[in-house]
Amino acid sequence: MDKHFETLDDFLGTHFIYTYDNGWEYEWYAKNDHTVDYRIHGGMVAGRWVTDQEAHITMLTAGIYKIAWTEPTGTDVALDFVPNEHRLNGTIFFPKWVQDHPEITVAYQNEHLDRMLEAREKYATYPKLVVPEFANITYIGDAGQNNDQVIAAEPYAGMPDDIRNGKFYDENYKMINR
Repeated sequence: MDKHFETLDDFLGTHFIYTYDNGWEYEWYAKNDHTVDYRIHGGMVAGRWVTDQEAHITMLTAGIYKIAWTEPTGTDVALDFVPNEHRLNGTIFFPKWVQDHPEITVAYQNEHLDRMLEAREKYATYPKLVVPEFANITYIGDAGQNNDQVIAAEPYAGMPDDIRNGKFYDENYKMINR
């Protein structure tokens, strides 16, 4: 957690765990300058995980970063990271169908894109549930860019603590065999 952020290169390849003020816990990885991976450990879509999500990643000013993307579910996400202060602000714009049927999204999205697209067409998308929250960053790991080991397994109870306690990745940021 003592990494200092100044440039965009400092941010790319970084792995974070953070908890929103509403209690929802997320794990997020800046895989490269246009892709993010993440796992959701708490909240209405806990258990959902995604790799290779295209995203817009930019540095607003030294050490402050904005990331935004639209998921195949129709959910829009905007995150503002201030990692030197271990804080971020996120706004999630959930379509009505995700609010009403969150269980449809709780899976490894990449293997269920047809299901996400089908639900997006079948159910109402409006009004959106807007969730603006601040979060505390509780873990910062230097995983390096394009490390497919960072988000490569489904979330389980206690995973964030295992990561924070050094029980999930080895010294080369590869998953420890479980």
